[in-house]
Amino acid sequence: MTAATETDRALVDRVAKGDRAAVRLLFMRHHARIYRFVARQTGSEMMADDIANEVFLELWRQAPGFEGRSEVSTWLLGIARFKALSLLRKKKEDWIDDEAAAAVPDSADTPEIVTMKEDKAAALRRLIDALPEEHRTVIDLAYYQGQSVIEIAEVLDIPVATVKTRMFYARKKLGEALKAAGYDRGWP
Repeated sequence: MTAATETDRALVDRVAKGDRAAVRLLFMRHHARIYRFVARQTGSEMMADDIANEVFLELWRQAPGFEGRSEVSTWLLGIARFKALSLLRKKKEDWIDDEAAAAVPDSADTPEIVTMKEDKAAALRRLIDALPEEHRTVIDLAYYQGQSVIEIAEVLDIPVATVKTRMFYARKKLGEALKAAGYDRGWP
């Protein structure tokens, strides 16, 4: 089995045995995703960078106790969420402007379509940021991190039914807010 095909769980087993190369492989696979998740949760690139690195130190410490009840990526996102919440309670920092982190436009789109997409994306990000934390986190995990309802429940340590309820109300509030702001829910 090559490093590229080795499963995350197998790599965690290697980390538990003290294999630093396995930590590096897991870092390469998951660092960007964890960084983006924490950056959205905290609004701070500096905090996201620090926390993402701490997650892998925690991986090194906790690998022997990993029971495999969830995917490694879900476990790492749970560690990241806990660390982000802990740090936010302790520290306040200047918030970054999410408009500056807008998506790269599709080169096939006309300038008008690109502008419409950017405006709508910025408005949507502002509306998501205005949601209560419990709804904002569920939306972020589902739509920006690609987590399933079951994985979100594991990361947040809440029942699946609660995740579904929060998703329902978050989507409803976003739809109403988009309509009130004059945006159609469809494309672009």
